[in-house]
Amino acid sequence: MAIVVNKPIPEFEANATNGIKVSNTSHLGQVLVLYFYPKDNTPGCTTEAMQFRDKYKDFVKAGAVVFGVSRDNMKSHDDFKAKLELPFELIADTEEKMCHMFGVVKNKIMYGKKVKGIERSTFLIGPDGILQQEWRGLKVPGHVDEVLKSVKTLKSLVKKAA
Repeated sequence: MAIVVNKPIPEFEANATNGIKVSNTSHLGQVLVLYFYPKDNTPGCTTEAMQFRDKYKDFVKAGAVVFGVSRDNMKSHDDFKAKLELPFELIADTEEKMCHMFGVVKNKIMYGKKVKGIERSTFLIGPDGILQQEWRGLKVPGHVDEVLKSVKTLKSLVKKAA
């Protein structure tokens, strides 16, 4: 089932670092940021993870939980998380269930060959489990600030509605 902005995200369950289970209902009541990235320990993914790390306190203050998602296994994620001192958890989507559900698996050309890869994408899910915003095929510079701004806007809208 494809995800659609302004609709609830479909059911899913995944394992994250530190033995955390994440599902479509595990973070109801909180804003959820899921950022999909191609691979641990690559230049763009390292930069993106460090930018989320450096703004993490601002995300928490704005009521958001951040998870990074890639096809890497848990050992790779544990090493990547420790190396960069990431304060948030990483989801190991080794079977690509979440990647396909969120539609981030794309055909890419690398070194002249067609390969299946993850398109760098971020999804903002409201406290009610509704997908609020998505960024697809994004560039790293300035992206984390843009997501944080959207989280803060969403938080102020939720407060007004309460």
